Amino acid sequence: MTKKLSILLPTFNCEKSIKDTLDSIKCADEIVVVDSFSTDDTLKIACKYTDQIYQKEYLNSAHQKNNSIKYCSGEWIFQIDSDEILELNAEKIIRQSIETVNENIDCFQMPRKNYVLGKWIQYGGLYPDWEYRLFRKNKGRWVKKEVHSRVVVPGKIEHLDIKIIHNGMPSISKQLENLNRYTRYEADELKHKKINFSMFRWILSPPLIFLKKYVLQQGFRDGWRGFFLAVYSAFYIFLSHAKLKEIEILNLEHSPKSN
Repeated sequence: MTKKLSILLPTFNCEKSIKDTLDSIKCADEIVVVDSFSTDDTLKIACKYTDQIYQKEYLNSAHQKNNSIKYCSGEWIFQIDSDEILELNAEKIIRQSIETVNENIDCFQMPRKNYVLGKWIQYGGLYPDWEYRLFRKNKGRWVKKEVHSRVVVPGKIEHLDIKIIHNGMPSISKQLENLNRYTRYEADELKHKKINFSMFRWILSPPLIFLKKYVLQQGFRDGWRGFFLAVYSAFYIFLSHAKLKEIEILNLEHSPKSN
């Protein structure tokens, strides 16, 4: 009996990219879209590919995905983001893998190719950027984290020879929008871990991150993009800890959203 494959696709205001994502996965047995109340044409486009569309309030990535697994009926789930596509012939490899996999394998990891303004970034720690996306429905769950969570399983994890294409930075303006949101989640995660603000850490962490990305991980080999990403990573840490301090000063439970 052929094992059923479900695609889990979280969405929010992604009308510019979702069609490419859906085209790359349209041969799946079912596509489950979980939307965070988009206000653009995201759902209008998604309706052309699937009738399994659900809307849920977004708390964090792990919560959104873990609470959406119940909508998937396949034995195996492949999760993809709305700014990603699968390379050609990926479906054939995925199906062969889940049909022939040993019972002790609960998840497959695959490399992700990150593109910045149209160019693949190969250094600075961004490749192979292993992602755990294909897993058994009854085994995989995302770690409870505010940001940058990933799937964990009780069994073994195998490599899969396909690549996820991630167009995560189509423009600098878009990335700056993401920066404000993700540093808010990062500050919340630091508070959740009971990490207090440290002036010493705030001063030293950003330059150390820059050196790691640009020098040790050879980000300089990606030209100006590599330099930009190293600076961006450093500022990400700087801003996350600044927002942690904000939480402490204002005696808040969470980093405040922008108005």
